[in-house]
Parts: sequence; C-alpha cells; structure tokens
Amino acid sequence: MVFSRRGDLGTRDLLLSFLLLAAWEVGSGHLHYSIPEEARHGTFVGRIAQDLGLELEELVPRLFRVASEGRGDLLGVNQQNGILFVNSRIDREELCGRSAECSIHLEVIVDRPLQVFHVEVKVKDINDNPPVFRSREQRIFISESRLLDSRFLIEGAADADIAANALLTYTLSPSDYFSLDVQASEELSKSLWLELRKSLDREETPEFHLLLTATDGGKPELQGTVELLITVLDVNDNAPLFDQAVYRVHLLETAANGTLVTTLNASDADEGANGEVVFSFDSGISPDIQGKFNVDSSSGEIRLIDKLDYEETKFYEIQVKAVDKGSPPMSNHCKVLVKLLDVNDNAPELAVTSLSLPIREDAPLSTVIALISVSDRDSGANGQVTCSLMPHVPFKLVSTFRNYYSLVLDSALDRESLSVYELVVTARDRGSPSLWATASVSVEVADVNDNAPTFAQPEYTVFVKENNPPGCHIFTVSARDADAQENALVSYSLVERRVGDRALSSYVSVHAESGKVYALQPLDHEELELLQFQVSARDAGVPPLGSNVTLQVFVLDENDNAPALLAPRVGGTSGAVSELVPRLVGAGHVVAKVRAVDADSGYNAWLSYELQSAAGGARVPFRVGLYTGEISTTRVLDEADLPRHRLLVLVKDHGEPALTATATVLVSLVESGQAPKASSRASVGAAGAEAELVDVNVYLIIAICAVSSLLVLTLLLHTALRCSAPPTEGVCTPGKPTLVCSSAVGSWSNSQQRQQRVCSAEGPPKTDLMAFSPGLPPSLNTSERNEQPEENLDLSGNVSPTFELWL
Repeated sequence: MVFSRRGDLGTRDLLLSFLLLAAWEVGSGHLHYSIPEEARHGTFVGRIAQDLGLELEELVPRLFRVASEGRGDLLGVNQQNGILFVNSRIDREELCGRSAECSIHLEVIVDRPLQVFHVEVKVKDINDNPPVFRSREQRIFISESRLLDSRFLIEGAADADIAANALLTYTLSPSDYFSLDVQASEELSKSLWLELRKSLDREETPEFHLLLTATDGGKPELQGTVELLITVLDVNDNAPLFDQAVYRVHLLETAANGTLVTTLNASDADEGANGEVVFSFDSGISPDIQGKFNVDSSSGEIRLIDKLDYEETKFYEIQVKAVDKGSPPMSNHCKVLVKLLDVNDNAPELAVTSLSLPIREDAPLSTVIALISVSDRDSGANGQVTCSLMPHVPFKLVSTFRNYYSLVLDSALDRESLSVYELVVTARDRGSPSLWATASVSVEVADVNDNAPTFAQPEYTVFVKENNPPGCHIFTVSARDADAQENALVSYSLVERRVGDRALSSYVSVHAESGKVYALQPLDHEELELLQFQVSARDAGVPPLGSNVTLQVFVLDENDNAPALLAPRVGGTSGAVSELVPRLVGAGHVVAKVRAVDADSGYNAWLSYELQSAAGGARVPFRVGLYTGEISTTRVLDEADLPRHRLLVLVKDHGEPALTATATVLVSLVESGQAPKASSRASVGAAGAEAELVDVNVYLIIAICAVSSLLVLTLLLHTALRCSAPPTEGVCTPGKPTLVCSSAVGSWSNSQQRQQRVCSAEGPPKTDLMAFSPGLPPSLNTSERNEQPEENLDLSGNVSPTFELWL
C-alpha cells in the first residue's frame, strides 16, 4: 500500500500498484519479490512456501522460519498458508537512505533435512517526501552595479526520495529583473543560479521578494517553496572569481592528518579592500565535512584534519565561498569534489552458526553441520573473500549463496578414534597485501553403539578346590566396550545350560555389574571334575551388542575320603578274617591279601599298607606288602611258632592329613593234613566271589582306560591352547615330564612342573600335576581269589577310578 502526505491513492490505482509490485521471479537458486514502501501491515508479498516447492503440511514439523539480519521484523510468514506479508512499516529512506537499490535479504531455513533458501525483497520508492529547502527564506545581496546576465547562486531543495520521485524542477515567481537558470550534470547535483535580466537601481527598487518553487517528478507531484529576499547594494560591484568552477581531487582513504587536498585560486578586479579575498566554507556545509576538512582563509589551502573511511563515505562535495572585503562584501562560489580511493584496510569478518551439534558418528555424508557467512567492508578486489578449511579433516566447505558457506560432512566419522574436531575456518580477501580472519568451530562426535563388549581372551581356565563354602568367589570376568556412556555400560549373565540333570544356575552365578563368578554350593571333585560354561557380556545400547567367554572350572581334589576295605568281614576293629596256614611253609608264602580303595584322586588315593606291631612287642613271622597289601611269611614256620596270630593291618592314603583304615587278620597254624580241608571248604564259599570279581575287574579295566584317555586328551588340548596363546605375566613354560613308578603293581604318577596363577584364596598354589589310578590291581590270580572270597564294591557294583589335578 502506498501512502502520500497529501492523501491516499484511489482504490483502482492501489489495486494496480499492488498487483504489479507483488511480482516475483526465481533465479540463481533464490527468490525475488518486490513491494512498495509504506505498505500496510498484512500486505501480500508472495507465496514463499509454494515458490520454494515446500508443502504447507510440512512447514510446522520442519520448523519453517525466516531470518533477516539487522532488518528486525519488517516481513513475516504465515505458517498456515506459507504467504510472505508485510509485518511492520517499511520506510525505504530510513532503510537504505538515498541508495538506488534497496532490498531486504531473507534467509529461509527448514529442518529435517536442513535446507537454506535465500530471498530478496526489493523495496520500491514511492513519492512520500516533498522537496524541502534548508530555510524558509534566503537572503541575497546584489550590487546595483552588477552587469546584466550576472549570476547569483541560490540554495536548492533536497528530496529524500530517489529516481523520478527525487527529480526536481524549479520555477520562479514572475519578475522583470531576474530569471532562474538550472544547471545539471551526471556527477554533480543541480546548481541554481539567479540571472540578472535588467539593470538594477537601488534608489528605484531597493528590495525584491521572489518565491522559488521546487516540484518533484512523482505521481502525484509534491512541492516545496522558499522566499528569496534580494537586497540591492551599492558601491562594490566586482565579486571574486575562481579559476575553476569545480575542483576534482582523488585522495586515499588512509591519508594522514594535515594532507593538502587542494589549493583554491580566486581573484577580484577591485582594488584595495574590495579586492582582498577571504575563503571559507559555505554556511550550508554539513558538520561532517567541517569535521574532516579545513580551508585557510587567506591562502585557500584545503587540508585534511580527520581520518577518512571509504566504507563510510566514498566522496565529499564541498561548497567553498570567496568573499572580498568591500562594503558591502561580494562573494563567489565553487565546488570541490573529493573522491576517496579504497585501501584494503578491513579484514574479512566471519560469523558461524552451529545447527547440528553434536553430530552422530554414523551421520551420512553431506550432512550440514554449520552455516558460515563472511563479509568484507572493502570494495572491488579488496572486498572479494574466499573461504577455506584446515586440511586433513573429514569436513568440507560448500558455497551456497554469495558469501555464505555450509560446513558439511565429507567422510565417515569414528568417535572411538577422535571424539572432538577443532576446525579452523580461514577467510582471505584478494587485496594487496591480503588480509584474513579465522574462526574456530568445535565439532563434537556423538557416540553410536557400534562396538560390542570384548574379553581379553576367549577362554579362561579356573581351578577351585572341592568342598568350597557356598557363595565363594571363584573368578572375575571383565569385558571392555570402546563406546561411551550407556553404550559402554556392560552387564554380565550366564548362558544357561544343563549340567547333567541340573541347571547351570544351581552351581554358579555371575554378578551383573562386577562380573564376579560365585559358586553357589560346595563342589565335589568325585561328582564333578570339570564345569564348563559361558558368560555373556551385553552393553546397554539400542540395540544392545554382546559377546561370550568360556570358563573351564576344574574342581581340585581334597583328601576327604578315607580308604575303604573291600572285604565285608574286614571292617577294622569290628571284624576279622581268619586264615588257616599249614605249618612248615617256606618264606614268602602269601597267606592273605588286604584290598582297599579310595574315592579320592592322585596322592589322596595312593594307598600304602603297614603291619602294626604285636602286643608286648613280640615279633611275628609275617609281613605285608607296602603297596600290594599281601600278607606273606618272613621265614619258614616251625613248631615253635604260636598256633594263632592276630595281625592288624593299617591302610593309609598319602593325603594331607592322611586318612586311615585298619583290617584285622587272624592267622591259625594247622598241621599239613588239615590245611587242604580248610582250603576246600573256603573254596566253596569263594566260588561265587570269583565270578563276581572277574566281572568287577573287567568293568574296572574299561573304566580306567576310558578315564585315562579322557585325561590325556584334556591335558593335550590344554597344553596346545597354552602353547598357542601369547605368554602372559605369571605363566612359565612347562618343564620336562617325569614318569614315577611307585611299585611293580602298576600304581603310577605323572608329574609335570607348571607355574600358573590359581584363582583360589586358600594357601599357596601347588606346582605338581599328578594323576593316579586306584590302588586296586587290574587282575587277581587264582590263589588270591581263594584267599578273598568276597569283595565289597560301591553301590553301583563298579569301582570308578578317579583323577585329580593339583597345581
């Protein structure tokens, strides 16, 4: 809407102006609109959303917004229909002064994804300012002796509008003596001269009152007037004359104070005081010119007295007056046009607007991170700026519009490699010498759950003594996650499975936060030698990532089982075995055999036999094999020996402390004719036991072979894993294996020197790896079956050999 100080436009003209000024065009990636100044609030400017190709439904979700730097809220956008409208009063003269081009630059920003559009709204001038004279009247003194066609400078009017609206025409009220002469050029403002057309006579007409009218070229036309008061003077009839009507000077904006700008030269044809000329600035000169230039009243030298700035003012038009000392004085005028030359004295300026920080490490390429604008107050090459980014970073600058850049992602990010980038943006102009400015941009990389928890090794071997207290800590697993915050928060859990007919969770548990593994119940080596299971580590990311580690828990044997006698009648002090031995047998004759087994393993199951001393210290003609349990004669028996001997055999294992059992054997010496009968009676009772013992030995041999094979396979696998793994602290290379035979019966031990950390809180670690078979020999001869008619086995009817690993 266009307003005039003299009234409003008609409805028809208003509608036509509105339709013409609302036209727009799209070019070079941005929109152009135009609108007249002084348009009313709500005036339609353009359908900005439709012209940008945006759907109305996505304006609010995508945070559609308009920004105008330094322009306030002159324009607004309706979020519902996407129409750009006038929001507040727009005064072109206040906004752009007398600049020929006046535009409002808008930045339209939408998110998801981020897009930036540039819109220019051209503000058109309307004729809303009339011509204005500096004062209501101008006084002019003219000597009566002035010749015809003499010219007298008068001050013109000023119009704040531009173009045709500021194109002034002047008219003078009718007069026989004076006419108006207007001179105009492309560089200078119009000069108004009052020309004398008829000789003056002060005595006839001492004073003239004329009305000067200025009319602009707007529609409708606006006018301004000033009254010219002309006083006719007498006597001094020659005014000073300048040798140039216009002095043109080019001056660097960096010129120092005191620099000579130019020297004026004016002459007066009069003599004496009437010919002495005094120079001064015109009374209508602006305070800005008075503060920067000074003219010497006698010499006419104009010098610089303050700093100049091309970016503030590009040229100065100085009106200078030369006045003589006559009475009345006479004067003349000239103009000095000082054009400033630009110097590269302004460094570029950078403005960084962060939009999407921090940026996720999985962000796609070309993601916009920040907007950067650069500017330089200089002109020409001095004001042309190029922007660059420090090298070797996964980002780049993309020019979007004039001096606007977008900082975008150029290559993939990895927060675990580098979490913060300190970028330096450099803006450099093309002046000589070149000036530059820098701005720092800190780009933080946000974590994404792209790393699973990892264990130091895929498998751990743990050794735990049996009979541990419930809830004891046996090991601690630890996994590391390279991510951050909740993505690196690791929790642990068991990978549930069945151990026999029971669940794994009934044996062990793991603390979810610390990774400590606990044994929930006492472990029994005789029931479970190896417990193998997996512990899972999961992070708290979305979605969560995880990995597993295998734990092999070997249950170490303790000496918690005493030797058990096989024969039911050999029960320690509660029972005894009677044996009939013929007299006169030779030395080394086997009269009986004590058999015992131990449910433990290794040293704890290695049994030895001792014959206790007889009562009263009497020596008996018998001995017992240390590891066989065979009772044999030490010499030839004779008639002098007692007919009845009570032998007490002590069975002892090699545990710490050692556990024992005792067997009582009653040996009766009989004549040679009686022994076979007794033996034949005993053979009848031993027949059933012989068949049973044969079956027991077969099962025993099979069990020993199977367990021995499993043990050898386990040791080979364990050794291979240890050898293939890199050496760790506290692990030494294995020593040379040694085979130690305990006796000719077949009991054996395999000792291999190792030095390894043991996750146990009970005493120092052992360094021997021992494996033993039970003390029971693999087979019995016929005579031994006769001596032992019955054997007491375990509840299943088999003797299960056990093995123990000691470290």
